[in-house]
Amino acid sequence: MSRDLFTDRDTARALFAHLQQRAQAVGVALPPPPEEPTTCCGRGCNGCVWDGFYDAAAYWWEEANWRLEDA
Repeated sequence: MSRDLFTDRDTARALFAHLQQRAQAVGVALPPPPEEPTTCCGRGCNGCVWDGFYDAAAYWWEEANWRLEDA
C-alpha cells in the first residue's frame, strides 16, 4: 500500500522529510532513507532504477512508521 505513495522524486523527498520531522519531535532515531539513484538512463526501462528506489522508499516508510508507533 505504501508503495503507491512513492510516485516521483519530489513526493518521496517530502514524505521522507515529514517522517524525519515527526521522529525528531518524539526523539526516535530513524535510519537514513534510501539514496536516490544516479544511474537512470531516462529511457523508461522495465525495472528502472527508480522502481527499485520507490520500493526501497516504501519499505523505509513502513519501517519508520513502525518505529514511531512503538515510541
